[in-house]
Amino acid sequence: MNLPATAHRSPARATRALGQYGERLAERYLRDRGLMILDRNWRCVRGEIDIVALDEECLVFVEVKTRTTQAFGAPFEAVTRLKLARLRLLSGLWREAADVQWRGRPSRIDVVSILRPRSGPARIEHLRAVQ
Repeated sequence: MNLPATAHRSPARATRALGQYGERLAERYLRDRGLMILDRNWRCVRGEIDIVALDEECLVFVEVKTRTTQAFGAPFEAVTRLKLARLRLLSGLWREAADVQWRGRPSRIDVVSILRPRSGPARIEHLRAVQ
């Protein structure tokens, strides 16, 4: 029995695709505002940083949250205190792994919240220095 291609799409795959879409949109948004992207989807055994950017002299560690509805709240509401603590830890690990030129710089954690409704353009909200 041949199933249509959409029948093979799992919820996890759809969620991953939505997240990747959001990260691409966030990267473009940040670049358009003058930030230089240094790294994307940096991973280590402790977790992942979606985007690492440079805003003038400040390192910016960006968490991207993308949703299709606000049924469970705005996308940025998914960034809990626990997630922020993990991002602070990961930002230190990123600095240790990165070139020495990035180690002494000031830093902040930002959240880019993207709401992608079924119709119309995506809405982007950029929350700066959420730490």
